[in-house]
Amino acid sequence: MSQSTQQFELLNGLALAYIGDAVYEVAIRDYLIRQGNTKPNMLHRKATRYVSAKGQAWLIKSMIEEAILTDREAEIYRRGRNAKSHTTAKNADVMTYRHSTGFEALFGYLHLTEQQQRLEELVAYCIEKVEETHGKK
Repeated sequence: MSQSTQQFELLNGLALAYIGDAVYEVAIRDYLIRQGNTKPNMLHRKATRYVSAKGQAWLIKSMIEEAILTDREAEIYRRGRNAKSHTTAKNADVMTYRHSTGFEALFGYLHLTEQQQRLEELVAYCIEKVEETHGKK
């Protein structure tokens, strides 16, 4: 493990969530554009299925229920979920926001520790799960 990877292992959950939010949103935006979605209103509406606090909380709960996270990934999720934030989401209750923060922390951790293949696997899982529920429309 490189020195920088060790430093990322020690980051607090909110710092991991900060980068994870951006990493996950870019992955979803990239996916939507590649699907041929180009109208801004449509892009925004579709993106919120994936990147809203409610959507992310639902996705992380599904990952846990289906036992697809490694022990380390579950630990990182809990670190993000349990982090004390002084802000909340505009459209989510505190627990939903905390689960979402844990979700984002996981994606931040995978990005910073350069686990690109695993990151892509979890993004693909999220896309598939949302499309099973909402369809591709």
